[in-house]
Amino acid sequence: MDGKLPYEVPTEMREFAERSVEQARKAFDGFIGAAQKAVDSAHGSAESARVSTQDATMKAIAYAESNVAAAFDFAQKLVKSKDLGEVMQHQSDFLKSQVAAFQDQLKDLGSAAQDVAAKAAETVSKATKGR
Repeated sequence: MDGKLPYEVPTEMREFAERSVEQARKAFDGFIGAAQKAVDSAHGSAESARVSTQDATMKAIAYAESNVAAAFDFAQKLVKSKDLGEVMQHQSDFLKSQVAAFQDQLKDLGSAAQDVAAKAAETVSKATKGR
């Protein structure tokens, strides 16, 4: 050994960080709840456009909620880490999981956008045939 002691986060600092993360999580949960209520109460003039927009918005909110929850979980793990090795492992795991989640979310949103475009084209086609 080189005689150096491993760096440890003081217990008080870790407890303070845990409380801060938990308070931020509660605030975000309140924000998400309000956003979901706002989306649920939104009304559009064209039913299919409104439903498509509402679905896409709810999907985006769900992704944001999931991503922020993952970030809070990551922060919780960081503040409980006992040494730099744990911090680095948590960081690596978090990055891997977020990249995978981001790829899945992009794929899903791309598919949803194609569905919305197809429905819009169908609606326009039906409207122009009636003329």
